Amino acid sequence: MKNVTNDLPKTVEALKKLLPAEDILTFEFLTEKGLTFTVVFADPITDKELLGEQVVRALRRFDGPPTAEEVGKHIASPEMKREKSLEKLAAEVLAGNPVLLWEGMDEGVVAGTKKVFTRAISEPSTDVAVKGPREGFIEDVKTNTSLVRRRFKTGELRIEMVEVGRRSKTFVAVCYLEGTSKAEAVEEVKRKLGEIEIDIVPDASYLTHFLSSRPYSLVKQVGTTEKPDIFCAKIAEGRVGLIVDGSPIALTVPYLLIEDFQSSEDYFVPPYRATFTRLLRLFALIVAIYLPAFYVAGQLFKLQLFPVKLLLTIAGSIRDIPFSPSLEMLLVLLVLEVLNEASIRMPKYVGMALSVVGALVLGETAVSAGFVSTPAIIIIAFSGIGLYAVPNLIEQTSVLRLAMLLVAGSVGTYGIILVTGFVLFYLVTTENFGTPLLAPFSPMIGRDLRDSVFKYNLGSLPTRPRTLKSPNKRRLK
Repeated sequence: MKNVTNDLPKTVEALKKLLPAEDILTFEFLTEKGLTFTVVFADPITDKELLGEQVVRALRRFDGPPTAEEVGKHIASPEMKREKSLEKLAAEVLAGNPVLLWEGMDEGVVAGTKKVFTRAISEPSTDVAVKGPREGFIEDVKTNTSLVRRRFKTGELRIEMVEVGRRSKTFVAVCYLEGTSKAEAVEEVKRKLGEIEIDIVPDASYLTHFLSSRPYSLVKQVGTTEKPDIFCAKIAEGRVGLIVDGSPIALTVPYLLIEDFQSSEDYFVPPYRATFTRLLRLFALIVAIYLPAFYVAGQLFKLQLFPVKLLLTIAGSIRDIPFSPSLEMLLVLLVLEVLNEASIRMPKYVGMALSVVGALVLGETAVSAGFVSTPAIIIIAFSGIGLYAVPNLIEQTSVLRLAMLLVAGSVGTYGIILVTGFVLFYLVTTENFGTPLLAPFSPMIGRDLRDSVFKYNLGSLPTRPRTLKSPNKRRLK
């Protein structure tokens, strides 16, 4: 590892060899006493106004001994440090912090004048709440950690920065409450982050693969949120949170499946209302997954599943349909997925029109032409709406719905039961960071059931979830 030398031209030349890009610039200036300083900085990501105000102008009248300590006293930047390693100085330049070098000194001074590009804090579109905070994370890790720090005015909050990515050097903030989060979970998170060997980490979703005990599992094993209040509430229960620079999505571990059936708004409304909405989400998701499958299985193998009047209505609707029930349902489902994908990718002013055309014109025309039946359109539409009752599980449940539909068209109701049993077995045997995915139902933990599908009042929740094995069990006296 090369270090800074007393020869300024050689030091600048060595640093430029490490940073040969054209946007890495050097700037020389003299003090009133004739001392030459050289600044090395990255032009696009360095705030040149701050550099000129806090560094150059402050040092123009420098007349003290040319030591790093004295130079540091004259720099007006609150973020300043000294470094001898050229590799570390090059890393600081690439992070946007200019490096200050001068003749006769064997170390450089780093000034924190990076240019920060951020958008305004706003409510995330994926988690809208009628009651409760409306702040959402943005793409700047410092802004996001400040939102967390503002909610935890305690020295127990720990925010440790870890670099991930060989080339991106992305900062990942590991957030936890000392004495509340399980120490083993914190160490395991740090270990897994340290073992990641990847070029670039553009988003938090890249880390979920490395944090999961079963990386190729259909079921996710890392919690996600875009809201600081949810993130802090999970940390307060004993979880470990991760905030990735450049991503508005924060991660939390350990993750429980029941989390995605809960909402931050559940804690700002009466318990009976929160319980009703949670049961509603669960019901909507079950119906969304199983309704198309049972409809196909009933037509092909088990007509007794339909009431007589409904059976007569269905028989009249499918009389002239040229496709089999399973192929018809699969066709409608495929069209729905294409329309959904197109409406998301298209510009907003076109996507709305596309949704209306697809839902009304295309659906009505297909029924009138005899390609599909009206019940098939209704069932798939209801199923598609039901999936969005739990938006964080759309990727997993849409695949599961398709699998159920294929099995129902091939084997019938017995196939649906077998796949359901396999999925339940898989969920029961899945755990991450020592916490079962289906807790508190498997294993059954009676006290934790008070904040699962059912929501008790705050006075009935004096302890943290036993599932998370927090050293600090009591949260309410």
